[in-house]
Amino acid sequence: MYAIIDCNSFYCSCERLFRPDLRVKPVVVLSNNDGCIISRTDEAKQLGIDMGVPLFESREMLKQHDVTVFSSNYHLYGDMSMRVMDTLRLFTDHASYRCVEVYSVDEAFVCVDHIPAEALQSFSEKLRDVVVQWTGIPVSIGVGPSKVLSKVANRLAKKNKVKTGCVMVLDTEDTLQDALERTDVSDLWGIGRRYSRKLKEMYGINTAWQLKHMPQEWARKNLGGVVGVRMIKELNGESCIQLKDPLEKKKMIATTRMFGKPVFELESLKEAVVTYVSRAAEKLRRQYGAATGMDVFVVTNGTISGSYVYDPQHHHRYCNLTTPTADTAVLIKTALPLVESLYRKGTKYVKAGVMLTGIVPDDSLQGDLFAGPAKQENRALMQVLDNINFGMRSDMVKFASSGLTRNWKMRQEMRSNRFTTRWDEVYEVKK
Repeated sequence: MYAIIDCNSFYCSCERLFRPDLRVKPVVVLSNNDGCIISRTDEAKQLGIDMGVPLFESREMLKQHDVTVFSSNYHLYGDMSMRVMDTLRLFTDHASYRCVEVYSVDEAFVCVDHIPAEALQSFSEKLRDVVVQWTGIPVSIGVGPSKVLSKVANRLAKKNKVKTGCVMVLDTEDTLQDALERTDVSDLWGIGRRYSRKLKEMYGINTAWQLKHMPQEWARKNLGGVVGVRMIKELNGESCIQLKDPLEKKKMIATTRMFGKPVFELESLKEAVVTYVSRAAEKLRRQYGAATGMDVFVVTNGTISGSYVYDPQHHHRYCNLTTPTADTAVLIKTALPLVESLYRKGTKYVKAGVMLTGIVPDDSLQGDLFAGPAKQENRALMQVLDNINFGMRSDMVKFASSGLTRNWKMRQEMRSNRFTTRWDEVYEVKK
């Protein structure tokens, strides 16, 4: 049996945690650059506020209903996510095997095979209460014989929180049938828009219950081959998607952001790319890796509406590094000529990014036959830099080429304090 734990309106719940006055009031959180609504509380949903709507289109409605609006605060959300996942590990990990797979920032799968069938409901309710008590983040839990069925249960648990108590367990044939009959094929995990339209229009399959009874050979021919067969098996309670180990060693590291406002000057474009290089290099060193290649890209000539870029044109330059490295100074020196070659005077730049590729372990670097031995002379310096920035705050110590004013930075005009990661923004309790 598998359970999926999904944080309710996660970004909004993080904001509410430090604003008790908003517990029963409508709250929304915006995307990068305060562009679109990406998280809504139940109260906001009841007002008819849709997901993904640009802020400028919904300002009047938000003001009319006194909806509290926050900019994205990823430092806070990342830290709260880590606390939720650590709580799940402490409460669920079995002595003989790992039970938790972090699926996203607000979701995790948990293997509950060690829990007796008759105790699954009480266990799930206890887990729900522990997460809320220890972290302050409300969650919904769905339990089923497979990952797909647990996702079905979780969706139905969230659909009617009052009736289900945010917990649903599919442990009998009757509960399974009822859940699948109430689930549209378009709501199944792994069925996209194109396949759901095909199933409805060509084969008359509208519910998960109908799809469950289709032959496996039919799924192989009409539902994506092995993926379709796996879906049928999962719907029939045969677990085919096992828990996955976290990807601790990435093969590519990217850092990219949209600008808070369009950039026209070469100097500002360089500052942005240098900042992204520094961040990517920090991630690279965290996994004790070294990059053998770098790709710098920019997005130009886009027309901006909210956080959307219409008709963008992407331009990039790639460079192989003679010696694999994680030295920020070396990577910056490599990136700057690439930016200069991409820049065109008078062009509007709306986004830039850096990708470090060909990552290898930094303790076994391949040398160059025609060059001197590879050295990592600045390794200790980079370690000190990372320790200071991690212990104090990001960019406490930075390269001058990353700029001082950074007028191109992402807009976050309504961001709350980073209560759990900044001493100068810690939550204050007053009598």
